[in-house]
Amino acid sequence: MVVSHIDSVKIIRNSAPYINAHRGKTFVLMFGGEAIEEANFANIIHDIALLNSLGVRLVLVHGARPQIDQRVALRKLETRFHQGIRITDKQTLECVKDAAGSVRAQVEALLTMGLANSPMHGSHIRVCSGNLVVAMPIGVRDGVDFENTGVVRRIDVDGINDHLNDGSIVLLSPMGYSATGEVFNLSHEDVATKAAIALHADKLILFNHHDGIISKEGRLLRNLELDALYPMLDEPFYADERQSLQAIISSLEAGISRCHTVSYRQDGALLQELFTRDGAGSLISQTSYEQLRQAKIEDVGGILKLIKPLEENGILVKRSREHLEQEIEQFALIERDGMTIACAALYPYVEDKMGELACVATHNDYRGGNRGERILDAIKIQAREQGLDFIFVLTTVTAHWFQEQGFVEISLDELPTKKKLLYNFQRKSKVFKLAV
Repeated sequence: MVVSHIDSVKIIRNSAPYINAHRGKTFVLMFGGEAIEEANFANIIHDIALLNSLGVRLVLVHGARPQIDQRVALRKLETRFHQGIRITDKQTLECVKDAAGSVRAQVEALLTMGLANSPMHGSHIRVCSGNLVVAMPIGVRDGVDFENTGVVRRIDVDGINDHLNDGSIVLLSPMGYSATGEVFNLSHEDVATKAAIALHADKLILFNHHDGIISKEGRLLRNLELDALYPMLDEPFYADERQSLQAIISSLEAGISRCHTVSYRQDGALLQELFTRDGAGSLISQTSYEQLRQAKIEDVGGILKLIKPLEENGILVKRSREHLEQEIEQFALIERDGMTIACAALYPYVEDKMGELACVATHNDYRGGNRGERILDAIKIQAREQGLDFIFVLTTVTAHWFQEQGFVEISLDELPTKKKLLYNFQRKSKVFKLAV
């Protein structure tokens, strides 16, 4: 696909709010050894360098499982696991140190590259690593001695922050060191999780084989809350992702507000996830005591109470209780402690592949908390699931908010024919459209 000069300008302009939002924030990025062997990994490094140049504080945590397996096989050593955890004897530890050191050198070399005509030209990135992870042994479990396999005991927060404050990227390996001078083999998921929590990171971002978290039906789950992940831990379908899911769960439970998963195979997935409205992977947020769900007949009273002030001010078209009861299945809402605080409806025009977004309302006491954006995202997902390409909205007062969400103004002629026949010329509503 050829991107025109105008398209490039639009991309830069549309990314500006995200650039401003991410500047000065701390992100922990986690990728396994499989990502490092992927042909696209050099592009990921280029994108990481761009984040660094935009003022994002970056901690990279790499794994090395396939590289360790290769070295164990070359030395013809016995590979031993218990409860899915590698038992690291002295000989295997040498393979771990060799593999982790090799991967670290590879990542550092890529981040140092600055050839002319390359995305890294002129970047001058400093990469810092070292004894920033203090570890302790797992010990003996079920009568099995894990020897030099360990867990994170402490993250050197001050040391990492010193490097980040200097503008450096911090690189952490899946190894830790003890006060007794021992070296321990760690899981990179454990290192990334403990680092994100200790640093009070703004985001934990995981690279994996898939585009994000995939449903059992094969659909990318773009937006999830923490509660949705707990059942996945026990699902055989998610067995290969269990460690990543647990890392996300532990991070969110400890106060990290957002986690993302993106593909290490898709070029530009990291930038698309962070700098575009729709993203490229999965965004997982903390469990909220505000529930976003489809409306039920029992919600009619709450919706009527919510929209009544807006109807009285002429912002919304008046709806009777009977009308709302008949159309309740079209509504989504956000409920807080039993009270409806936001709602919106989607009326599909299937033959035109368009849907009308209507009755968008947020309680006056709960505005400014991105609830409108949350419910709009839910409507967009519904529209896509129904095979619609666009949603449109008619508004007399809130045009600016819809424009901020990416809607563009259109003429009446672009509306579905059935909707044009119902247009109220006395209200003189403006019409806006958004691709879903």
